[in-house]
Amino acid sequence: MCGTCGCGGAGVRVTRLDGSGHDHGHGHDHGHGHGHAPDDGHGRVVALEEDILGANDALAAENRRALADRGVFTVNLMSSPGSGKTTLLVRTLTDIGTELGMTVVEGDQETLLDAERISATGARVVQVNTGAGCHLDATMLARAMATLAPPRDSVMVVENVGNLVCPALFDLGEAARVVVMSVTEGADKPLKYPHMFRSADLVLLNKIDLLPYVDFDVDAWSAAIQRVRPGAEVRSVSATRGDGMDTWYAWLRAGIGSRRDGVATSA
Repeated sequence: MCGTCGCGGAGVRVTRLDGSGHDHGHGHDHGHGHGHAPDDGHGRVVALEEDILGANDALAAENRRALADRGVFTVNLMSSPGSGKTTLLVRTLTDIGTELGMTVVEGDQETLLDAERISATGARVVQVNTGAGCHLDATMLARAMATLAPPRDSVMVVENVGNLVCPALFDLGEAARVVVMSVTEGADKPLKYPHMFRSADLVLLNKIDLLPYVDFDVDAWSAAIQRVRPGAEVRSVSATRGDGMDTWYAWLRAGIGSRRDGVATSA
């Protein structure tokens, strides 16, 4: 759990980029509450973990209510580094970003590299640099939301820090969780990192254009997904070539459609 995962909270920065990809200097240093108290034999570490996750969940619930009130369908996009989730996001924004009013919260330990790629599509993006932290949390999203101000009846995608462990533990206030995995990773990843895949509303298998060239057992991977997350929704895509992307777009359209219907009903 978080108290022993080795992540740190110092040096968190939130930076907004405009459509030209320039940093407008909204940088801030924030700690995100990770403590590392030693276990003194009386459960101090366990208590600390419970306090951290409890406080995070309370703020996540506030984020979720605020986003739902605005009809914003928020997707927490998670994966290991190198799965191609930024490439997937860039193609998505290029193809349907304007249609869905998409905005992006970009999470990385350092650099503005991915945010600049996102901004080049014309989408509004906020970069959150976590410093030593290995995931985003609800406090970071709340700050990013205040800067980004996603429009009503839109899609906001949160590209989490590349990590198959800690991001799964932290609710941000999202409406849905999407896990991206590529065929360049091992087919046993769902079994080795079950919590991440167990929490997924959708799993995307990316880079399927490389299947003829890599040793990846799709059947074994599919069986592993179903073992960890029975009945999981799965889509196979190639973000570079475009294979299967229409199924991903349909899923996003259905998500924002249900959110708009829900807002209309509550109104």
